[in-house]
Amino acid sequence: MNLETVAIALGDVAWIGLAFVLGLLSRAVGLPPLIGFLAAGFVLNLYGITSGEVLATLSDLGITLLLFIVGLKLNLKTFTRPQVWAVTGLHMAIVVVVFGFAIYGLALLGASIFADLDFSRALLIAFALSFSSTVFVVKVLEDRGETAALHGRIAVGILLVQDLAAVIFLAISAGQYPAGWAILLVLLIVLRPALTSILQRAEHGELLVLYGFVLAVGGAQLFELIGLKGYLGALVMGVLIANHGKAVEMSKAMLSFKDLFLVGFFLSIGLSGPLTMEAVLIGMAITPFVFLKSALFFGLLTGFKLRARTSLLASLNLTNFSEFGLIVAAIGVANGWIDSLWLIVIAIALALSCAIAAGLNVIAHPLYTRYWTVWKRLERAERLVDDRPLDIGGAMIAIIGMGRVGTGAYDDMHERHGGAVVGVDIDPVKVQHQQSTGRTVLLGDPSDADFWDRVHATHTLELVMLALPNLAANLAVLDQLKAASFDGRVAATARFQDEIEPLKQAGASTVFNIYAEAGSGFATHVSAQTPLLPEL
Repeated sequence: MNLETVAIALGDVAWIGLAFVLGLLSRAVGLPPLIGFLAAGFVLNLYGITSGEVLATLSDLGITLLLFIVGLKLNLKTFTRPQVWAVTGLHMAIVVVVFGFAIYGLALLGASIFADLDFSRALLIAFALSFSSTVFVVKVLEDRGETAALHGRIAVGILLVQDLAAVIFLAISAGQYPAGWAILLVLLIVLRPALTSILQRAEHGELLVLYGFVLAVGGAQLFELIGLKGYLGALVMGVLIANHGKAVEMSKAMLSFKDLFLVGFFLSIGLSGPLTMEAVLIGMAITPFVFLKSALFFGLLTGFKLRARTSLLASLNLTNFSEFGLIVAAIGVANGWIDSLWLIVIAIALALSCAIAAGLNVIAHPLYTRYWTVWKRLERAERLVDDRPLDIGGAMIAIIGMGRVGTGAYDDMHERHGGAVVGVDIDPVKVQHQQSTGRTVLLGDPSDADFWDRVHATHTLELVMLALPNLAANLAVLDQLKAASFDGRVAATARFQDEIEPLKQAGASTVFNIYAEAGSGFATHVSAQTPLLPEL
């Protein structure tokens, strides 16, 4: 056994252990664990520790899997929205010009590391600061169960357009253009039936996960071979099988692996360069500019007919700098365009902006509810079709979340109560599928205060059944029900025993532990279908 390899691995394990401790502390104070992971990187940096081979591999694999999973969930129609491509283009252009002039102004004044910058280099730094973090935003949306919500889809669409702009810049700046036979990538579309056929044969469990790794890593390697960014290849492979029935199952099966490997990425940010007091101060000075980015996003999104709530939540998700900014800065440093100190400056600004964004996302829904009248005055009267308040008619029972559990609950309640039942889900693809089967399912965001105001006004709803994928999503809906003074009964599902009490404290009348009570439900079903066995 190679002892040097063992030493490297043990060092990386120690770093991951520190990330776990700080991630745990971060969660204890109400912030996402990734803030602790970022902090761990900077702590290690202070002690002169550099990134090891294991950590670098984890980082690359984590980002590859992340973009592959994004591809599995991606609806290409999102890109056709002007709220995505037009907002992204306008926002990036305005930020680059405004930030570029501000940085160049400091250079003219002879301020510290700004002194040697000409206007073109100032624009390069501004370009690096114009991106928002795909890794951070997708992670937060997944944790909150809001990836399929309109504001989540808009935010992810904006991020992907930004990422494509970054990929183009990297290719041009490095003088690397796709090989002539890159056009053969079109053949991937022809191969899609074969890829989905294999996916169907993989069935469940470890084969499904292994096939996901083959597609993600294989796609990344293929794109690298022809001169394109590997992460883009992982994204494309995910998109190719996104509409298959097992894509959602594959996504869920790979989430834990993706979360584990992303720890390496967040640690590597803090380890990206030597810390100096000058870099820390400049990074701290740049960080508040992230609020200008957020305000500009809000103004553009409302200007393109999105409701204030949708615009606010999407903007708060995007209130950060990006890991792609570090990559752009690294290219600038490698080509001698900017000082190497800028790399650590942007890393510090990225970490601080992620901490700010994490805090803002924790209070996002209460922030909208508290200042509802202010936000409403800032939106346009004309709305997009899928961003208008939803009328559920005269339904008395609402099933929120139409996954497997929600669908089963809907069918049982519909058999008992007929047309008094309605389903609600935030995923348009899922809603369309449910409607095609004859179920009355509406597209809507149950964590939307406007949605529950409309429900409350009808005075017909007596029971709300929450079948959402995680605790955070259930609690968000319960908060809105409480704010709307809903006086009916609320039933919720829980996956773990420690989720039951928080749900009850938040207002749930009944909490059903899916896993603990599955056996009881199974026994009841069998007893109803078969003659009773003789008693022993």
